[in-house]
Amino acid sequence: MKRHIPNAITSANLICGCLAIQSAITADLPLAAFFILLAAFLDFFDGLAARLLKVSSEIGAQLDSLADVVSFGVAPSFIAFSIIEQTLNNPKLAYLAFIIAISSAIRLAKFNVDDRQTDQFIGLPTPANALLWVSIVLSIWQSQEMEYGGMLADFWTEMSTLSSFNFALILVFSFMLNAELPLLSLKFKQLKWEGNQYRYILLLISMILIALFLFAAVPIILILYLFLSIIQDRRKTNTDEIQS
Repeated sequence: MKRHIPNAITSANLICGCLAIQSAITADLPLAAFFILLAAFLDFFDGLAARLLKVSSEIGAQLDSLADVVSFGVAPSFIAFSIIEQTLNNPKLAYLAFIIAISSAIRLAKFNVDDRQTDQFIGLPTPANALLWVSIVLSIWQSQEMEYGGMLADFWTEMSTLSSFNFALILVFSFMLNAELPLLSLKFKQLKWEGNQYRYILLLISMILIALFLFAAVPIILILYLFLSIIQDRRKTNTDEIQS
């Protein structure tokens, strides 16, 4: 029985992705964003459950990637499509949003066959890219409905009305999904500071930013994530060169 628990959680992730797509199609973007957030939560716990229960399997790994294509590839594409369609005189250009789905599928396929990605990621993880689009939607909702987050939430709301900004996000982050860029994995093998210092720094600053700006903080957190990953990689490279 316990061997089915991780796959059940992964299946719930997939259902959330489907519900996010349906919500985006009906133009309920905050609800679509909520379902992607729930999918990300489930995506974290399916792997954790598999490790704790010691029931990891190849089928589970493949199912996880298939669910992630829907929840963190196709669903964000529909969100981006809906946002861009409202800002263009030529709505057909909004179909460029589906570059996100293609890039995400390629990234997940590469992840499944790349044995370098055990302690770190090579390229931006698909959930991180999905959270970018979620944060834009929720920043707009936050600015208009909650009046919380101040200038930062208002900034993302204003930028989301610019088609050039949205296209730039699609192209830059789709490229980063498959770039040969070593990035931090947030999986802790042990809780000591040494070896985890960049993870702790990221988590601490992220909590402060979220407390101050809520969803509007997420794009800043993603930039911080990239910055810390680059620092860690350069430090590791310098250490390896000294030891050799």
